[in-house]
Amino acid sequence: MLPTRWDPFRNLTHELGSLHREMDDLFRRTFGLTKETPEQAGFSMAPAVNTYTKGNKYFVEAELPGVNKDEVDVSIDGGILSISGERKEDKETKEDDYFIRESHYGSFLRRLTLPEGVNADEIHAKFKDGVLRISMPIEKKLTTGRKVLIEGPEGEQKEKKTH
Repeated sequence: MLPTRWDPFRNLTHELGSLHREMDDLFRRTFGLTKETPEQAGFSMAPAVNTYTKGNKYFVEAELPGVNKDEVDVSIDGGILSISGERKEDKETKEDDYFIRESHYGSFLRRLTLPEGVNADEIHAKFKDGVLRISMPIEKKLTTGRKVLIEGPEGEQKEKKTH
């Protein structure tokens, strides 16, 4: 009988292989390289948005490709802008027929906190070419970033002492 060589990394190799498989599965689900729908994988669809100011208006643009205008709802409650709706699948295709399924279907919801000074009573929304454009006037100038001076305790001097 031959002696058996002891390998201290044998269990570690098994654990790293398991971790590698789990990370591969995570990337496949995240980037659509699986037949699993996002809802089955635990993801929910939220549209990508851009927000900006131009002149005295605040703008929100939400990308909603493949969504019908009648299936989108925009509401404001307590300074929170909500964009919700549903993207329906146009054709009947069996899950087994897909090789890769990156398109997301189903309900979506996106909530944004409106900045102070925005007049939500005069909101205007327009839907064209899969992009929802929302605009609201700004009643007072939005504060922009600025540097804040940090003060120390009274009487403390910031002088370098040499020995």
